[in-house]
Order: sequence, then C-alpha cells, then structure tokens
Amino acid sequence: MEVEMGRLTFVCVFLTARYTVRTFGIRRNEKISCHVTIRGELAQEILDRGLKVKEYELLKKNFSETGNFGFGIQEHIDLGIKYDPSTGIYGMDFFVVLKRPGARVARRKMQQSRVGHPHRLTKDDAINWFQTKFEGIVLDAPRQ
Repeated sequence: MEVEMGRLTFVCVFLTARYTVRTFGIRRNEKISCHVTIRGELAQEILDRGLKVKEYELLKKNFSETGNFGFGIQEHIDLGIKYDPSTGIYGMDFFVVLKRPGARVARRKMQQSRVGHPHRLTKDDAINWFQTKFEGIVLDAPRQ
C-alpha cells in the first residue's frame, strides 16, 4: 500500500491499531492503514480521477455542515494504478477540506482569533463548488 500511495504522492503517514482484534487478526500498534495530504494541482488531478470513478455523482450526506466532503471507492485500480498481486486490491477514501483565505487565523499560534459566520463555509457552499468545478451531480438518495 505504501508503494502505491508513494506513486501517487510523496509522503505516506502510517496509522497503527489501537487495540488487538483477534477476529480480524490485528495486533496493537500494527500498521493497518496510511494517509497522505495532497494540495494544489496534484490534489485536483487525483480528485478528478476519483470522481470519474464515481461518475461525478455524490450523495448530499457526503457533505458536512462545515463545507467539507468525502467519498470512497472500492478498488484502487480504477484510478489507473497498475495491479500488483503482492498487495491485492484495496479501497480508498477521499476527503476534501475546503477553506476560504483567512482561515489560518483560527489555527495559528500567536494572536489566534475566530472566523466570523459570514466568512465560514457551509454545506451549500461546498455543494455549489463541487457542481461548478467538476459539473457534478448531488443526489438525495443512492440510486438503485
């Protein structure tokens, strides 16, 4: 999995199991997943590939109240990554965090302040961005 994520990006951060789960064969502190943070043009390219797999259709419940959205795909090979028998096929989750300029005010160490309500992103702002940027479709319920 690290090699595949390394092909897409530069740095892979591993996450370890908190507890031992015998039924899944997982031990405490065993590496079970990884995540990467991607920004800029590369992020938009990979997001576009992921949305192409989902046919640019997301559910309304995929969007949070704070202007973020996420979705998952079942097979990583749908992104155009070559199949490797040693790793097998695994799924991937995408999570997009949208922010306006000036959001750093709430996160910085010195002179920390709050972002006002008019400047915060809402669910409708995120849906509007998704529909205009990717010409996506937002569904109320999953298609059968």
